[in-house]
Amino acid sequence: MEAETNALAVSLFSEILTADQLMRNRLSQALPKGMEISHFSVLNHLEFVGEERSPAQLAATFHVTRGAMTNTLAKLEWAGHVHIRPDWDDARRKMVTISPAGRQARDRAIAALTPMINQIVVELGPDKVRAILPVLRSLRTRLEARD
Repeated sequence: MEAETNALAVSLFSEILTADQLMRNRLSQALPKGMEISHFSVLNHLEFVGEERSPAQLAATFHVTRGAMTNTLAKLEWAGHVHIRPDWDDARRKMVTISPAGRQARDRAIAALTPMINQIVVELGPDKVRAILPVLRSLRTRLEARD
């Protein structure tokens, strides 16, 4: 039984890792020139939450180091996609919000990605996608709980 569980676990993670790599490659090709997946992810998150976040909050959300998030935010700020301001309550902290240009860049990225993502859903079939989503969410929440 344990050998079967081990083989199943290895197969599961192998499929997820391979699918992740293939999806990242396709996403990178579909994103507008100069935009990286990490940039899109941050812009999409800021648009979704609709309020400022500190770099530390963003790093925690994306499970990356503060240094990695600082690097991503510096590139986004240089491109004019985010505004970074001092936290008025704590001068040691900064606050980040999406800019109008960042919102437009995110919208362009969504427009570029949507046909590719929709095609994958069509090819898999909506019923299969609906069936797998709860399993993937459960896996994600279990992995997040272990951080």
